[in-house]
Amino acid sequence: MKKNTPFFSLILLLLGTQLSAQQIKPDSITQLKLAKSILADQNLKYVDSLAREVIKEGFNAGSGYSQIWARDLNTFIETALEERSQADIRGAILVFFQMQQPNGEMVDGYVLKKDFTWHDDTPYYSENAPGHVGFKNTVETDQETSLIQLLGKYIRKTKDYSILEESIGGISVKDRIQLMLDYLKRERFNHKYQLLWGAMTADWGDVQPYDSFGCDWNELSNEAIDIYDNAMFIIALQTLIDIQPNAPKVTEWKGLKKSLETNSRRHLWDKKKQKFIPHLYPKTSPIPKGFDENTIHYHGGTAIAIEAGLLSASEIKTVNTQMLENVRLSGMPSIGLTLYPTYPVGFFIGGMAQPYQYQNGGDWTWFGGRMIQQLVLNGFYQEAYAELQPMIDRVVKNKGFYEWYGQNNVPSGSGKFKGSAGVLSKAIALLESWAETTVEKNH
Repeated sequence: MKKNTPFFSLILLLLGTQLSAQQIKPDSITQLKLAKSILADQNLKYVDSLAREVIKEGFNAGSGYSQIWARDLNTFIETALEERSQADIRGAILVFFQMQQPNGEMVDGYVLKKDFTWHDDTPYYSENAPGHVGFKNTVETDQETSLIQLLGKYIRKTKDYSILEESIGGISVKDRIQLMLDYLKRERFNHKYQLLWGAMTADWGDVQPYDSFGCDWNELSNEAIDIYDNAMFIIALQTLIDIQPNAPKVTEWKGLKKSLETNSRRHLWDKKKQKFIPHLYPKTSPIPKGFDENTIHYHGGTAIAIEAGLLSASEIKTVNTQMLENVRLSGMPSIGLTLYPTYPVGFFIGGMAQPYQYQNGGDWTWFGGRMIQQLVLNGFYQEAYAELQPMIDRVVKNKGFYEWYGQNNVPSGSGKFKGSAGVLSKAIALLESWAETTVEKNH
């Protein structure tokens, strides 16, 4: 049979059709359908637009907060750079470096002196920023690492590497960064475990138990090592390696990052339970007898650990399944659930004394949204879209971004919490970017 006959052409056509059908895998069809659903979802577009309106209002943490916090700005700076002046954001970042203390430590945040209207018996001042007052919740150890991360996000998005050379009090920003690292290694580093420490708090929180105020290191504090602080340090070091690949200290940064990764896995990851332990207590433990703290799952710290690259794909799948089960057992609205099970009644004083209040089991989009981001970045698209829905739905219902949610999805705290707005905006952007790429590939 000649190869140019109509019959032969028909056979080739049929074979080609069969091969094309075989090449379109069921998984690809499912992903294409998911991608189209994401792109058609008007709630995502509405929430993103609402987030941008909130972030346009300024760099403070949200309604009810006049202060600018490093840990908050770190989570909405990328969206802010699309909605606000680059020069204004650059200036806001530089004030943090102006507020750096002589010992190298960094403040949590700052306000103009005229806005310093609350009682704080340990205000921070700096001759490099005479018009500002700083503050710091010293039970936590994420201030320096948050600032490094937000600086890196600023540089990646704007390509403004000149900010590293900016001189403040005769010391460049890049040299001030090293002073921050030196401070952490000198003042907040446990040499036995080779990991950062802070006070015992609930997961990523900044309130300690047995203390009516709870945010300052004092005689009631317990030295504790957790995954959140150390994962934040790992991310910060990777940020420095990325933005200063030829820095004199880059080899030292790489070595420290590797050590933190190794020791975080060795001392904080419970291989048998496939979860991070809440804390190591190098000295004394505040945990009451009869309560096993290692029954608690820390959702926020786990999300940050994934961002730090500490978990494999199979481990990410496992911890995400655990989070969903915790949500089911608790009756809380979303994987923004801080931790489960909660600490016992009365373990924390004040607003966190009861379960599912604030950081003791409250539902925080601020961290749940970061878990969604990591699900997308690690290829769990279906899970990310499904688990995002409760967070999207409550924004639509309330027409705002609340700080946290209690049982029955009751909104609490700031009604315009920019951290929540920022993480949702970024999660939506990641999902939509994947969806657009997926649709393009199949057309």
